[in-house]
Amino acid sequence: MAYYGKCLEAVIEQLDKFTPKRDNPEQFLEAAATSLQALSPRKQGFVLEVLSGCLEYRKLLTVVVDAFYAQDGRLCLRVDRSRFKVICYLATFLLEELGFQLFCDIIKSQPVDKMCKFLRFFFNPLHLCSWIKDEWSLIYEPAHVKENWIDPLIRWQPEVQELISHLEGASVSQSSPLKTKAKVTEPKEFNLTAPKPRTIPAPEPVPVVAKPRPVPQSTYRTPKEQQQLETVKRYNRRKAEELLLRANVEELRCAMPRSCREPTQGSKQQLQLQFPPRIRKTPKLTFYRPDSVLVKLNTTAILREGALYQRQVEQELQRVDKLVDGAGDFSEFLEWQKKMQAKDREEQLAAGECRRLQGKLSHEEAVLARQSLVQENKQKAEQQKEQMAKLMLQHAKRRLQEDRSRKELVEQVIEGQKNVKAAQAKLVKGRRQTVQEVIEASRGLLQRRAQEAQEEQRRRCELISQLRALETQPTRKGKLVDLTQIPSYGLEGEMSIVELRERLALLKENRRHEEEEKRDQIIQSKRTKSQELQDTLEQISLCRAAMGRSAALRWEEKKAAPAAPTQDERVQQLRRRISERAAERSKQAALLHVSAPRAARPKPRAQLEAQHWLEQERSRERRLRALQRGGSGPGPARRLEAA
Repeated sequence: MAYYGKCLEAVIEQLDKFTPKRDNPEQFLEAAATSLQALSPRKQGFVLEVLSGCLEYRKLLTVVVDAFYAQDGRLCLRVDRSRFKVICYLATFLLEELGFQLFCDIIKSQPVDKMCKFLRFFFNPLHLCSWIKDEWSLIYEPAHVKENWIDPLIRWQPEVQELISHLEGASVSQSSPLKTKAKVTEPKEFNLTAPKPRTIPAPEPVPVVAKPRPVPQSTYRTPKEQQQLETVKRYNRRKAEELLLRANVEELRCAMPRSCREPTQGSKQQLQLQFPPRIRKTPKLTFYRPDSVLVKLNTTAILREGALYQRQVEQELQRVDKLVDGAGDFSEFLEWQKKMQAKDREEQLAAGECRRLQGKLSHEEAVLARQSLVQENKQKAEQQKEQMAKLMLQHAKRRLQEDRSRKELVEQVIEGQKNVKAAQAKLVKGRRQTVQEVIEASRGLLQRRAQEAQEEQRRRCELISQLRALETQPTRKGKLVDLTQIPSYGLEGEMSIVELRERLALLKENRRHEEEEKRDQIIQSKRTKSQELQDTLEQISLCRAAMGRSAALRWEEKKAAPAAPTQDERVQQLRRRISERAAERSKQAALLHVSAPRAARPKPRAQLEAQHWLEQERSRERRLRALQRGGSGPGPARRLEAA
């Protein structure tokens, strides 16, 4: 036994040095062989064989040892992890080769208590047939695992159980201490008074409840208001669909004159949606322009506009007073200002025209760049196709070679399986019988556990019924309270609950009177403010009417003098560059044999681009006419004077 103990210690020592993430198994075995040269050839061969097997099947061994530490080996040291792996490998792969007697000698050379725990856990039939088999089947083929590893372990299970019982008896005989005579403590029962049996109270009579009223039929009907709302919703939806259809038919009319695209007042009233009336708490202030367009103003807007007009009137009065006193007029300054503003407008129009032509020039340059990019992409695509053809040819050759090697390997595997099938058929009968016995034993254990659980449940039900009977006994709760009594705690201002309620009622009454007075003051202030707003609105309407008349007079004066747009040198230069880029683009398209530019063919995108540039020209002309008509209007004082 000492011989095998030394061999296993050498294997365990080498396994402790192995690190899966860092070491390679083959290189590690070579290093271990060089370090074990001092041993005899027989001992060295045994150690290297066990060490190589543990490294080859380390995943299977790790599954069993991790589960052992999680369940039965929680108190075992982690230092013995390699020891358990070696024992698991010997029992799984070398038990047939070594023989049971040699295996017993190896087990006896190790610590007895640790070997008993591990062998009892590993050779448990329930573990072998359930999770060990499932975990190993995830790594290797299920049929190979069952026939070559699980079934032999189940077959050796009776002999291993005898070995475990023998080891346990030996450990008990070694660890039993000498018996010493000592006085044993004898427990005595307490002398307690037996409680009197309590009577179970009679159940209280169930009170008779009055018959409730039946549910009215109106609960299950839809109210009339909801039906009316549904009718209004359908009507409004139909009107909205008509408006949507009309908007889709008459879209893009923003550039048309107002007289052509605005419907009449009667048609506007017909297109308005009808909604149910709403009750508003505060009326909103409205103001009517001279052209009968309704404008809603809030209080802030009214006060701001009234202050503006008041300030304009004061400035105009100050100007009149200065003129009366002999001050000069600003007519020359206003004429100079008009000239400078006209010059600024011309510069703005020229700058806008330059920006438009620059956009057109960038468009032409983008078309040229796109054509050069198309040519480069064609060349790259041809090169890519040639490379792909070469790669596909190499891939096809590689696939043919792999298919040939795979067919040769399949033929070799089939020849090897023919020899194995004969030996597997002989072991099937014995394994089936062993599995059937294990299933019957486990079935008997489950039945006994079910009977014990039923008995425990019945006993618990009896205890619960007794506890509920004790809980139903009546207990007296509550305390009488006198609301007119003073607590007499010695505090200042003590009073009874009745007096406290009376004082609270008086405080509520006083607070209600104060709230009513504040409410009256707020209403009076609101009325005063509303009257001030009405006066301000009347003043604003008068000022706006005067401003409208002055604007109409200025429009009549200026609408007959349209000036032609000036031509700038930068604009002419940009137009020449655009024409040169267009000619260059047409030449390049003819040389590269590509399709004609999109502007030359009536495609949808080309039409959209042409329409875009046409709209830009029209909008530029409209802005020019508007600037020539509008100009910079006179200041507030001039507007009031014209009114």
